[in-house]
Amino acid sequence: MAWLNYHHLLYFWTVAREGSVVRAAERLHLSQPTVSGQIKMLEDALGERLFERSGRRLVLTEAGRLAFGYADEIFTLGRELVDALHDRPTGRPLRLTVGVADVMPKMIVQRLLTPAVSLPEGVQITCLEDKPARLLAALAVHEIDVVLADAPVSPEVRVKAFSHLLGECGVTFFAAPALAGPLKRGFPGSLGQAALLLPTAESALRRSLDQWLSGQGLRPRVAGEFDDSALMTVFGQEGAGVFPAPTVIEADVRRLFGVAVVGRAEAVRERFYAISVEKRLKHPAVVALSDRARQGLFADARTAQGA
Repeated sequence: MAWLNYHHLLYFWTVAREGSVVRAAERLHLSQPTVSGQIKMLEDALGERLFERSGRRLVLTEAGRLAFGYADEIFTLGRELVDALHDRPTGRPLRLTVGVADVMPKMIVQRLLTPAVSLPEGVQITCLEDKPARLLAALAVHEIDVVLADAPVSPEVRVKAFSHLLGECGVTFFAAPALAGPLKRGFPGSLGQAALLLPTAESALRRSLDQWLSGQGLRPRVAGEFDDSALMTVFGQEGAGVFPAPTVIEADVRRLFGVAVVGRAEAVRERFYAISVEKRLKHPAVVALSDRARQGLFADARTAQGA
């Protein structure tokens, strides 16, 4: 592996910024021959000329402009590292990489993440959707800051992670208006004659729904199973069957998809978790989303349900 001498790179970067060896030497408190010699050693190591003369001025070559771009980013990041360690503002937005379990309702994810991206200091967010097991593996090696999931970390998963409950709510069943009207009468027994659109068996919600339906003595026809709750909702919107969604987003589902409520099952609980490698949440954006979920999103749901 070719090693880069960062002292040489610093001298080159300073000359390029100052526009001359003389001014760079003054800033670096070095002699002009020392600075020139160090830059020559960098050019030899890279195999490229970085400067050329234009009259009495030094100008960057094409390779020099490329090298300056990298050097500028390297030393900018270095300053930000020092600032971050001393709790000083870095001038760049916080970065938050979120793993989203593929079974998570997209509206819930959006509602959870809105407080994080609204922080005054600015947050650059990256969302990665995948199966929970793969997301937890990425979390373990710090490729992801937090995982949003519908279930806590299973004891069988060999990842040291902590599950922070954000909130819970009941489940509402929806359908296209023409289908919902007849089914609303006699709910939940009417589900026994309905076509249901359900999450796949891997989701915590599906397991809860199966238990609840069995407890009601119902064996409805499962017309479709979906990993993606958004796709399930679109099928339901088109009249393919009755589908469940968290009661906390009931009003949004009705408004956005033009569907009607068939009934509600408060005994079926949907729970949502922020999973991190920290026992106590520390990332400012994750703390913000957690606080908003507990004090706002799911608190509002509890108030509405009580009313």
